[in-house]
Amino acid sequence: MSITNPFEAEAKERWGETDSYKTSSERVAKYTEADWEVQRSDQQAAVNLFIAAMNSGLPADSVEAGVAAEAHRRQIDKWFYPCSHEMQSGLAQMYVADERFAKFYNDQADGLAQYVHDAIIANALKHL
Repeated sequence: MSITNPFEAEAKERWGETDSYKTSSERVAKYTEADWEVQRSDQQAAVNLFIAAMNSGLPADSVEAGVAAEAHRRQIDKWFYPCSHEMQSGLAQMYVADERFAKFYNDQADGLAQYVHDAIIANALKHL
């Protein structure tokens, strides 16, 4: 069962020729509603780690923020496509540059989009 994605046409236009897009398309085509529920839970668990670190006043380059960044990267890798630290850094740029992504994060905690971005970049620098 496939969940309708309002951004699917845009994603296909932007990344449709990439291996990541093709891998993601193949994976998600097989997901059931139960799979999507688990995916959303995995995604929210990673977001919650970012929120906990940020709300604790920890800097984006803290160990805890790095754990959140790794959880974020692993859930993308598990559910959609192989997600290197470099690729995740590109996603982090979108989280602050694209108001739709920023809204997703900032609706959960004020300033979260920037914190997620900064934590992902700091974590990537430790691994690259």
